[in-house]
Amino acid sequence: MGPRHPLGPITLPRVRAALLCAAALAAPLAAGCSAKPDASSGGKAAEPASLRELARRTDCDVTGTRKVKDLEQGNCKTPRGRYVLLSFVSDQGMDSWLHEAKPWGGWYLVGARWVAVSEKPTLESLRKDLGGEIVQGDHHDGAGSGGGHGGAHGGGHG
Repeated sequence: MGPRHPLGPITLPRVRAALLCAAALAAPLAAGCSAKPDASSGGKAAEPASLRELARRTDCDVTGTRKVKDLEQGNCKTPRGRYVLLSFVSDQGMDSWLHEAKPWGGWYLVGARWVAVSEKPTLESLRKDLGGEIVQGDHHDGAGSGGGHGGAHGGGHG
């Protein structure tokens, strides 16, 4: 059927999960994000923070956490909505992730070595506590169907 992947068989759920994770971080990089305070974020600096700190600041009991070499990811479900939080070890790691995620669309709240992925209204609410910049991924045909980001905020299920 094809070459064997070193992490096991490549299945549609694995590919989809990897792409959704990548999508959650790629958009802000390509859009030229900044962690500096600006008027649109109320002057709040989006400082580097661990996944645990991001969850605490958004009143989330994070679930489904995953930690790999360059990033840590967790899922949140609060009265504000459902969202995925990602914290990165380096700016370069976040930039790479964002570059890969951008083509998949969606909405991203981007800070200093962290990203939150969700629907825009949820990110607007989170921004009040975290700072950062809201960035949209690439546009796709059929935007009304949610095809570009429908699963991005629930990518940790599975």
